[in-house]
Amino acid sequence: MRCVDAEGEQIGVIPISQALNMARAAGLDLVEVAAQSQPPVCRIMDYGKFKFEQAKKEKSGKKNAAANKVKEIKFHANVEDHDYQTKLNRIREFLDEGHRVKVSLAFRGRENAHQEYGYQVIHRVLEDVQDIASGDKAPQKMGRFLYTLITPKPAAVRGKGA
Repeated sequence: MRCVDAEGEQIGVIPISQALNMARAAGLDLVEVAAQSQPPVCRIMDYGKFKFEQAKKEKSGKKNAAANKVKEIKFHANVEDHDYQTKLNRIREFLDEGHRVKVSLAFRGRENAHQEYGYQVIHRVLEDVQDIASGDKAPQKMGRFLYTLITPKPAAVRGKGA
């Protein structure tokens, strides 16, 4: 089999027994890296440390994936200006953090008779965040809710970094 030492240097093609003896002398493990190759490749390494580093890489990958969550902000058709601005600021914070934002608007009672006000609020939100985000799809009506999804633009496009 082909053997590689702990520093990554090629030892060459040697018998398994000799590779095992070299690993024991160094106080390390002999790990088969590529079983399908001809001859098989083995490496002398600390297997526990290798497993720990692999788990650490996997965990950091999951941490970055978790940052891409969908946050939801709820409006009503007759939202006042101050409430609108507060919720708009919160949407901008979520978008700056890299989250996608679901903007939903609930119609209550007689508001169902004037759904155009709800569409105006949703379009106003999309207009106010168009510098840092884009709407994934047009506002959709589902039951008594109207909703749309907003995705942040890449940081380079927004001008926040290289």
